[in-house]
Amino acid sequence: MSRRLLMGAALAAAVLAAGCASSSRPKPAPLESFNAQLAAKPLWNTSVGSLDFALTPAVRGNTLVLAGNAGQVLALQADNGRELWRLNAGTPLSAGVGSDGRFASVVTRDNELLTFEGGKLLWRQRLNTRVVTAPLVAGERVFVLGVDRGVQAFDAIDGQQLWKLQRPGEPLTLLQPGVLSPFKDTLLVGQGPRLAGVDPLKGTLRWEVAIAVPRGTNEVERLADLVGPVQRAGDVVCARAFQSAVGCVDAQRAALLWAKSVGGVSAVGGDARQVFGADASDRISAWNAKSGELAWTSDKLLNRDLSGALVLERAVVFGDAQGYVHFLSRDSGQTLQRLSTDGSAVVGSPLRVGDAVVVLTRKGGVYAFRPE
Repeated sequence: MSRRLLMGAALAAAVLAAGCASSSRPKPAPLESFNAQLAAKPLWNTSVGSLDFALTPAVRGNTLVLAGNAGQVLALQADNGRELWRLNAGTPLSAGVGSDGRFASVVTRDNELLTFEGGKLLWRQRLNTRVVTAPLVAGERVFVLGVDRGVQAFDAIDGQQLWKLQRPGEPLTLLQPGVLSPFKDTLLVGQGPRLAGVDPLKGTLRWEVAIAVPRGTNEVERLADLVGPVQRAGDVVCARAFQSAVGCVDAQRAALLWAKSVGGVSAVGGDARQVFGADASDRISAWNAKSGELAWTSDKLLNRDLSGALVLERAVVFGDAQGYVHFLSRDSGQTLQRLSTDGSAVVGSPLRVGDAVVVLTRKGGVYAFRPE
């Protein structure tokens, strides 16, 4: 838990911060030698400046839209890194980027939602809560999830607020990107440990499914917010509940398929066959996506502060705190390839954009590789 901050009363936050600062971290597992069994060609790299927040880039076809801590927002062509456009929000950011290819939205540290079109600011809207989850832009609407678990919808053209859904919340919430994702004609929202289906036109609750049941003797131990982004394969949506569980939901039927009690703080990755994730000590597990049956575990990257997971045809990909990108066999966890970046931690989850695997680092590095 020392890798993530919590949001709550000032006293609670101060106590948690002190505990994080004073805790001694176990030494990361040494990197093993291996024989490369997967070729990965570096394509390009660039920089967006330092990343003090968990940036979630937007992917639209071969276009990658991303932002830096200081307010730079840019779109890149994923196959060659060519810059398509760039703009400056003029102020530090706390969340981004949401984009549908036409509109791009970010949230500033001053709690303002900014929406751009064609590199120009369309409108700004003051929010009454902090936001660390990237906005979702879809259907000419901009959806925002606050750390208070409230959801708002705005007209993408003029910024008019269309609706707000505020659910009862606990005193502490997670200062980490949550779940805000489209599913057919439904908006998927993380509401604590529950995956909720919301009507995107009216802002009313359609259904909710609990992936975890919070347990513990205090508010910190009971914190089990869903961690974004979710993994979707058809009607099945899989997610991690912070420090509590990993589970999959049939979002069409609003039914829990399976859930496993397992700690961990980073997003899972997967496809229709398997789901992958690292627990709090960075032990990696692979589960059958349909049944939740455990396929294998690996201890080879313990305490390396692993990122979320990305699943490819042959490999599952994790970044670590030293900037390494690990390609592991999805069938056994064996190391197939390892690549280096700039030595700073990989932020968020690796991304698949076209044929490229893209990772971002704490120093603001953007690196694209092509597995072969």
